[in-house]
Amino acid sequence: MRRLRLERQTGRSGEPRGRRPARALASVAAVTAVALTASGCVTVHGETAVVPGATADEATAALAGFVTAFNRADKANDPALDASRVTGPLGAINQAGLKSKSVTQPGGNPDHKPLELRDARFLVPRKAGWPRWFVADTDANRDDGTAAAGNRWLVAFVRNGPDEEWKAAHLVILGPDEVPEFAEAEGDEVPVEAGSDAVAVAPGELSERYAAYLKDGGASPFAAGPHTTEWRDKRARTAQRPGLATQFIDREADTGDFAPLALGTKDGGALVFFASRHFERQTTAKGYRPKVGPELRALMKGEVVNTVTKEWVSSQVVLVKPAGTEKDAVTFAGRLQGVVAVEGS
Repeated sequence: MRRLRLERQTGRSGEPRGRRPARALASVAAVTAVALTASGCVTVHGETAVVPGATADEATAALAGFVTAFNRADKANDPALDASRVTGPLGAINQAGLKSKSVTQPGGNPDHKPLELRDARFLVPRKAGWPRWFVADTDANRDDGTAAAGNRWLVAFVRNGPDEEWKAAHLVILGPDEVPEFAEAEGDEVPVEAGSDAVAVAPGELSERYAAYLKDGGASPFAAGPHTTEWRDKRARTAQRPGLATQFIDREADTGDFAPLALGTKDGGALVFFASRHFERQTTAKGYRPKVGPELRALMKGEVVNTVTKEWVSSQVVLVKPAGTEKDAVTFAGRLQGVVAVEGS
């Protein structure tokens, strides 16, 4: 394995906690999360070949370009400054968050602090055809404030053609022991296709099945936890309150740059990024209005009379067990979500 280092930046060296040696080691200034498809090949004279989706140099440049733009946008509260570097669920969350802040903090972000990502390991699957993709597994210079130090920031990048930019589609923060060992073939990570029957739930089915589970409950492949059973329980408790009724609608988001990305793991399962959309409609009794804070009002269309509808985009990463697993086949490892639209009526 070759190692690369970006100059003019400092970083931690060495192999990450017993995992295989990094394909590339780089220290870069990186994203501040505002709440952060398929696979790849090269085309030679009209023919496709199964190859790694990106070289180490390409992945390093993509990460550096993305984080530079992301930090500029966060400092200025200007979504235009990184619009060309984000896409998919991360792009939707990022752009809506910056749009809101451009209204509530038009002079820029007074709390901006550039994030540094160190110890970057690039997980690059071999695949034929566009789009191409890879995952940057990195260590941040700060954590999210809710977990122990050493969290890993996983950023998934997609590229839709040879003349397109690499864009970040997902950002998920995992605990230091939550990143699995990945399967390899010819020294590269192994993609798991959307329709694969090698895992308990095909990656392409996760978004639809998650939306259906949140709506109806019942038997499901999802393990109990804060993003499944506990979320449904919280909704049930808050759906009806004196003078306020809340309705929830959940929808899959699994096409284009919202399509799932999956890497095979050594246990025969997969780590999968997938997205979903969630709507929350609040209606008050006659004579009252739902409360709408300035951050949401900055995104709002229409005028609140007695109803407000919020649309959320969610980006999550799950561990899916091998085919044949009946119980707790899908475990949530992390989720990032943000409001992307608000409508009053």
